Amino acid sequence: MTDVLVIGAGPAGIGAAIRLREQGFDVEVLEKSHDLGGTWRDNTYPGCACDIPSSLYSYSFAPDTWSRAFAGQAEILAYLRRTASKHGIEPRYGVEVESAEWDGARWVVNGEITARAIVSATGPWHEPLIPDLPGDFGGEVFHSARWNHDYDLTNKRVAVVGTGASAIQFVPEIQPLVERLYLFQRTPAWVLPKPTLKLPRKVVYGLLELFSFGFRHPACMKVVQQLGVLTLARAIKDRELRSALTPDFVLGCKRLLMSNTYYPALTRPNVEVLPHAVREFTANGVIGGDGVERKLDALIFATGFHFSDPPIAKKVTAGGRSLADVWQGSPQAYLGTSVHGFPNLFLLLGPNLGTGHSSAFTIIETQLNYITSALRSMRDRDWPVVDVRPEVQEAFNTEVQRALQRTVYNAGGCVSYYLDANGRNSTMWPWSTIRMTRRIREFAPDDYLTSTAVRTDIRAAAPAELPPG
Repeated sequence: MTDVLVIGAGPAGIGAAIRLREQGFDVEVLEKSHDLGGTWRDNTYPGCACDIPSSLYSYSFAPDTWSRAFAGQAEILAYLRRTASKHGIEPRYGVEVESAEWDGARWVVNGEITARAIVSATGPWHEPLIPDLPGDFGGEVFHSARWNHDYDLTNKRVAVVGTGASAIQFVPEIQPLVERLYLFQRTPAWVLPKPTLKLPRKVVYGLLELFSFGFRHPACMKVVQQLGVLTLARAIKDRELRSALTPDFVLGCKRLLMSNTYYPALTRPNVEVLPHAVREFTANGVIGGDGVERKLDALIFATGFHFSDPPIAKKVTAGGRSLADVWQGSPQAYLGTSVHGFPNLFLLLGPNLGTGHSSAFTIIETQLNYITSALRSMRDRDWPVVDVRPEVQEAFNTEVQRALQRTVYNAGGCVSYYLDANGRNSTMWPWSTIRMTRRIREFAPDDYLTSTAVRTDIRAAAPAELPPG
């Protein structure tokens, strides 16, 4: 039986394995794929790159010198592989978690792998969300996160469904290749110009934290929004197209997008922006919300991921109930990390830890400080379990939801993936990341139910077992 089982070998899982081993824990990492990297392994679409300045998109304990202000997918994946190798992280590949059950004393994964604690690092950008459309299309269909590089788009009639963070990166890349590009857009998004200047990590962090003030004060964000209006006016001269691309919500209500090439691509003669969704497939194409059939060779979904209904939630069970059963469509956790009734389970990038401005690495490292503190307390005090008190979890989530009502995420006048199936914002953190690092710092035993009846025996590894560096 291992001390800690980490599920997933993306940025969160790699970081967890490194930090926990440095603290002397016996750690095993399970990865269902053939390689590590998570979303940076899966998303290989043309133009895929970080939309957070690269200087902030790395572990603080393993900074890197990036080739450009916003690093591309291949460079980020190489960084993750290099960092994992340096610290001796070797996941068990090809092991998909089909079940993880708490048996009252330990976690049992797939009926055979046992661990005293689990860190779920499956990430929210993992399982592609594909609309269920009626009809059958005889052409090529794939999601941007499962890009088919064997299919040549040259001189093809292509439809792109969705205008989010992925679409604004790959649309400018494929536009020069295709014969015709139909862009189905249910809701336009605000797009700001992408700066090209490389700045130090601390400077970038400070600037983004200053910018985040607007997310908590929608009236201020309306001022910043004028940059989006100006960007659109300069790039799109056609009034009808500019009107179709102008959002009717406050900037920041949906994910903020940055690009210098997206708007120019939409002005090209082979591109048609359709301000509605796809209604159904036909044998030769699709019918849009306008009732018109458009003949296609290929359709690409850029429709995001199962953000508030992660597949892992159906597989993790305790007391006969899964996380999905408990959440009922609205994920909740204490500090985005612990869920009452699921002892010794820790979630990375869990509910209500998303930010509209900062790096996932900031969130991950903040949580890892907390999780390692919790596991050290278990080891030092001989606790077999830590299970967050229900009233503590409830009070925290009540506080979060109250604060969210004043933010642009909830009050900005849009419907976004930040809202779950029940219309509740189970995604975003309503304060600054400075407040996050202060709030999610040291494990507080009084917030948890514990027991000393059975010795946990979470042990320290011998010095020779610690990773190099």
